[in-house]
Amino acid sequence: MRKINTEVTIGRVTMKNPVTTGSGTFGSGLQMTDYVDLRRLGAITIKGTTLTPRDGTVPPRVVETRSAIIGSVGLENPGVDTVVREILPQVAQYGTPVIVNIGGSTTAEYGEVARRLDACAEVAAIEVNISCPNLKAGGLGFGTDPKTAGAVIAAVRKNTGKTVIAKLTPAVTDIVTMAKAVIDNGAEALTMCNGYPAMAIDIHTRRPALGNVQGGLCGPALKPIFMRLVWQAAQAVDVPIIALGGILNADDAIEYLLAGATGVSVGTGNLLDPATTMKVAGGIEQYLEENGFSYIHEIIGLAWKA
Repeated sequence: MRKINTEVTIGRVTMKNPVTTGSGTFGSGLQMTDYVDLRRLGAITIKGTTLTPRDGTVPPRVVETRSAIIGSVGLENPGVDTVVREILPQVAQYGTPVIVNIGGSTTAEYGEVARRLDACAEVAAIEVNISCPNLKAGGLGFGTDPKTAGAVIAAVRKNTGKTVIAKLTPAVTDIVTMAKAVIDNGAEALTMCNGYPAMAIDIHTRRPALGNVQGGLCGPALKPIFMRLVWQAAQAVDVPIIALGGILNADDAIEYLLAGATGVSVGTGNLLDPATTMKVAGGIEQYLEENGFSYIHEIIGLAWKA
């Protein structure tokens, strides 16, 4: 059997394989150790972290739809100081790079969270959730406008020397414009994409099914849409992309790699089968072996490079 190299680099973070976890679907990783060997993951992306503790949204927070779920958790978390003090030291013991997803209500908040994480040796990279509502713009998401998205990334970049990953929203007219805006302001990689804004109504109560009325659509229904976005961005920018959206098995992940993604993030799949990340990582390696590839970079973008 030939030696298969699945190592990839996201910004300045080296991952033993391209598989990480979708923020909000994997907790800190510590909750998943009965199902997942955290040492085998390429990286662990932990739950969204904010400057101060948040209780999250009013339940119900998740509703099932055909081929997808809609979630609105509201970044429930204990705040960055508790994450740094109590959670990250435990996660870091597994020796796998830790990516911390962050959110905020103002540009200054994003910058301050980044500053506090910068001093934490356990953090390999910061993933910036620019889909959060901008309170100074009446709740409009930071990630829907190139200028505000760029300003958030610039604030984070100013406050950290760690790798900065921008997590884009799909709810934009031109994903390439958004990608270039965050890269121009210091993002070294992209996560594509966050959930698509959506809602559902319970016909029995005749009220919105989510306590927060609307949330992010996630799961298999999104994969063909996000595949196109990854395809477009990969050909337009020269930074690594972590693909997210409907990855339930290795085949889904391989499609994204062929479209130009360097990494893949399992989100909804963790909720359906907590061992999905392990199956995806093993399946990618098996695909490379069976198809005569020795190095994962041989297939990245191959669908349009060929």
